[in-house]
Amino acid sequence: MSGQNIFDNDIFFDGYKKLREREKNANVLFEIPALFAILPDLNGKKILDLGCGYGEHCREFIAKGASEVTGIDISAKMLEVAMNENSDPSITYLNMPMEDLDKLEGSYDLVVSSLAIHYIEDFKGLVKSVYNKLRSGGMFVFSQEHPLNTTYGNCDFPRWTVDENGNKIYCNLADYGIEGKRDTTWFVDDVIIYHRTFSTIINTLAEEGFVVEKLEEPTPDEEILKKYPDYCDLFHRPDFLIVRAAKR
Repeated sequence: MSGQNIFDNDIFFDGYKKLREREKNANVLFEIPALFAILPDLNGKKILDLGCGYGEHCREFIAKGASEVTGIDISAKMLEVAMNENSDPSITYLNMPMEDLDKLEGSYDLVVSSLAIHYIEDFKGLVKSVYNKLRSGGMFVFSQEHPLNTTYGNCDFPRWTVDENGNKIYCNLADYGIEGKRDTTWFVDDVIIYHRTFSTIINTLAEEGFVVEKLEEPTPDEEILKKYPDYCDLFHRPDFLIVRAAKR
């Protein structure tokens, strides 16, 4: 079963595009630098990008020496931008869901996914497919919404406890240990994501044959805090989890 194709919703797509264009965008400040920091040497590598979106990462992989990149995405709107703005003779874009990964021919040195895994219901099935698509010694590097974020859904309580000045003192948490579908609102109603605990993510990777080499939960440095003090809330609850796992 394929995941929800929310990115082809016009309202959602326009809202997401405007968000990505903002200088204060958390993806640009935290997720993307952390993801690229734990990638292996890309020289001569054959790479698969799951949920490639606009194709910006695919283009950057080529710039960093990758020999061939395949980007797949369920959203035709995203791929239209990718092909118009981030095309290259060494990049192939395919309109397909991650759940159909087994239909791709060939194998890869590196499989990467940026903020798409939390849209997938069958995480174990995806991990198994990624393992099968990787060459010996290959790597799976992905980012996702942090499990402390995916737990919420449309919760009916405040996510933060604040002081009399509106400053966040600590985050409020519920249902972390109850895994499964979360119905959320982000630009539009009924955006579906899937919550998994930290242990499920790590144990699933290990059970399917991966060795987890690196975990990152990005927080702001002094320079970012000086410019954007609101991001101090990431010390209470990180937005992103980034994982690097190697095929045994």
